[in-house]
Amino acid sequence: MLFSLIESLDKLDIILASASPRRFELLKSLGLKFEVKVSGIAESSDKDLSAREHVLENARLKGQAVAQQYPDCLVISADTVVVADNRILEKPQDEQDAVEMLQTLSAKTHQVFTGFGLFYLRYKKFTLDAVCTDVTFRDLSSEEIWAYVNTGEPFDKAGAYAIQGQGALFVEKIDGCFFNVVGFPLSRFYKALDKFLAQFVI
Repeated sequence: MLFSLIESLDKLDIILASASPRRFELLKSLGLKFEVKVSGIAESSDKDLSAREHVLENARLKGQAVAQQYPDCLVISADTVVVADNRILEKPQDEQDAVEMLQTLSAKTHQVFTGFGLFYLRYKKFTLDAVCTDVTFRDLSSEEIWAYVNTGEPFDKAGAYAIQGQGALFVEKIDGCFFNVVGFPLSRFYKALDKFLAQFVI
């Protein structure tokens, strides 16, 4: 199934509706050929949504916006947030915001949610799914936090850290999909993609 699915995707025009370089690299690692088209829409700010609902809604908004422009393409969208103490942590606004996020995560277990969508509007079809991973940080000193923030790595990352970068030094353990924490749950995505494409003759 693995190689036959990837080969069949060569017959499709695929678009990634995300500017994330992590998602770009992860999907490239599967052998997918695609273009990047960013939706440019405002993300949902509905405070009544759970974290899972939040990432699913943003994946839907991003994916539908791009799919409407490219209805003959398979569009992939995604959104990732970090949740700690029942609070959604997205990308930090500035240094102090990043420091406060990392202080919140220190010596605790938090959750990383990624929602993703598949859209093929030529056939009026789309599907959404979300994955959660538990991540436990060791106890971080103030000096470590500031040193990390000064690297600049936290600023385009949900929760102000990159598990695939120097932020890995803070992680004591994870429970769930590692790639979900990076920004895209590859295994769940692959299974969803296989099921989604089974509806069509490619």
